[in-house]
Amino acid sequence: MTDDTDQVASTGGFWDHVEALRGVLLRCAVTVVVMAAVLFAVMPWIFDNIILAPCRDDFPLYRWLGALSARWGGDDLNGFKVELINIRLASQFFIHMSTSLWLAVALAFPIVIHQLWGFISPGLYDNEKRGARRAFLAGNAMFYIGVSTGYFLVFPLTLRFLAQYKVSEMVPNQISLDSYMDNFLVLILVMGIIFELPLVCWMLGRMGLLTRDFFTTYRRHAIVALMALAAVVTPTGDPFTLMVVFLPVYLLWESGAMLVSPRAPSNDRLTAEGLPPR
Repeated sequence: MTDDTDQVASTGGFWDHVEALRGVLLRCAVTVVVMAAVLFAVMPWIFDNIILAPCRDDFPLYRWLGALSARWGGDDLNGFKVELINIRLASQFFIHMSTSLWLAVALAFPIVIHQLWGFISPGLYDNEKRGARRAFLAGNAMFYIGVSTGYFLVFPLTLRFLAQYKVSEMVPNQISLDSYMDNFLVLILVMGIIFELPLVCWMLGRMGLLTRDFFTTYRRHAIVALMALAAVVTPTGDPFTLMVVFLPVYLLWESGAMLVSPRAPSNDRLTAEGLPPR
């Protein structure tokens, strides 16, 4: 963010703020478009080595499960393979474009937030800036941890279970590219968003809107609500996928409880921290 933009954001009039915001949004859009163009050029390699990697038995999670199964004398887990088919004429082209855009948005997320932060930071107090910086770093870290959890754990387990599940041996599974990508993007991006839950709880606790007593009182209600949330966000309704999504979300709930103060902060403390009193 330039010095001129900071000065406008601090002292300019309404239309100056609008103009500065337009410049920020334009830079964000250019960043996403440029990154999407680069990803579009290398997308065949990304598909072969990253997106379609869970379709092969050499995926890291499968190798680990295979070694664990062999150690305990279980069944051989090697030989897993999913072959995708395309049933629509233009699907591969549109998936190529849409996947490039979604990955660009995910990768450019810290840059976009940094640009927006540069616009609003001149209007904040110093203590608010310090809290916002920590929240920015924690939010980005948790988002990418959630994405990694979705990619390395949730989606492969879901794929392996559903690809091998058959209601009858007379009905073979033929998985389309559209179905695979819908499940892939939904599960991974949703896990990234869900992993922001501890940060949200921490922020609400800092504002005095949430205490640890809330988690204790409503833990049973939360289990039911999170189970319903997992049922909504999962692309299928089978119990296996439901539990794979529910367990990480519930652990995030408990992590949020640990980050919240046991009791609400006083008005004097909130005022000292630059937050509005309750």
